[in-house]
Amino acid sequence: MTQSLFALALMAPTDAGPSGMIVLVVQLVALVGIFYFLLIRPQGQARKKHAAMLAALKKGDEVVTAGGVIGKVREIKETRVTIESGTAQIVVERSRIIQIGDEVSPTAGQQ
Repeated sequence: MTQSLFALALMAPTDAGPSGMIVLVVQLVALVGIFYFLLIRPQGQARKKHAAMLAALKKGDEVVTAGGVIGKVREIKETRVTIESGTAQIVVERSRIIQIGDEVSPTAGQQ
């Protein structure tokens, strides 16, 4: 109940003039700050960790792709990796690898 009264008090018209604009600007800055710290920044950090994980990829590593293919790395090119899974060799995009050994990418659930 107290929160709804507080919200109504904030929405009530005032004769203060420019102070209402200041409140609006403060609210917008707070909203942008919340979005930055809760959404944008953590996603950027997760992308950096995933890129570092892929940079450490080497031949012989056991990997899991976003499609669920499990295999060992046989060849690494700039953007593609050849994986041996069973008796087949599969070429996948490097960025689609979500797990190397026991290390799982922080972006694995976002793809």
